[in-house]
Amino acid sequence: MSATTANAWFAAAGEPNAPGDRRGNRDKPDKWGSPFTYFVALLFVAVCIAPVLYIVLGGFRTNSQITTSPAALPHPWVVSNYINILTSTTFWGEFANSVIVGLVSTVGIVVLGLMVSFVLARYDFKLKGAMYSLFAAGLMFPMVIAITPLYIVIKDLGLVDSLFGVIIPQIAFGLPTTVIILVPFLRAIPMEIEEAAAIDGASRLGFFFRMVIPLSLPGVVTVGILAFIGSWNNYVLPLYILNSQANFTLPLGVQAFSSQYSADTAKILAFTSLAMLPALIFFSIFEKRIVGGLTGAVKG
Repeated sequence: MSATTANAWFAAAGEPNAPGDRRGNRDKPDKWGSPFTYFVALLFVAVCIAPVLYIVLGGFRTNSQITTSPAALPHPWVVSNYINILTSTTFWGEFANSVIVGLVSTVGIVVLGLMVSFVLARYDFKLKGAMYSLFAAGLMFPMVIAITPLYIVIKDLGLVDSLFGVIIPQIAFGLPTTVIILVPFLRAIPMEIEEAAAIDGASRLGFFFRMVIPLSLPGVVTVGILAFIGSWNNYVLPLYILNSQANFTLPLGVQAFSSQYSADTAKILAFTSLAMLPALIFFSIFEKRIVGGLTGAVKG
């Protein structure tokens, strides 16, 4: 029996160690990389996590502990800082405002972005490339640059000190990222599926709701998560638009709380940690979906 025949037999039998066959080696797990690579990675992880841990642990300390031993662990652990904030109606009011702004902005960004992306990905019309380039250019136009004219527009619309004055601009500035991510997903859907749906009597709207949305769900989840986290952490726009504390979101609440209790560092750290933990937990839970969605967008 020749070597070629033997390799073919082993391949058919599923044997990984066929003579001259390298696939068995490819099936083995890769060896660990160099220690320097892991050292650099751990260093970056520590740089990212250390400030968060310091803020969270600082909320369990007293001001005297922070002054005498800034880098030490709490001793004893003080829970009253967190309890006082969690029993405060101000904190939960700002938390509710952030949830409302985040959810409404996310729904608006996902729904409008999905419709625009579907048209750009599946239809040919004049100025299609120019429209897509316009959305791509929006990625290079941050909200901070347009904050002054944006405030004038919001004021003319009568939306100053209103949550909708924050929601509408967030939807507008969130669309470029959404379109750039979703267009490759929708473009990768085979035309044969659309033709088969048309033969079965499905309209364009029926194809959109029954086929497009389920097939592009990873990308939809990705842009939804990114939109919610971006809305939750937005500080500049609410700072310009919202005036009364009853409408403050949590980022503004942190700033107001820091000004009110400027001498109580431990309580400020506790409030800050409670304000940022929801976004961190949310991102940690859906981290794999974000990576998977972005990977699919690149492949598409």
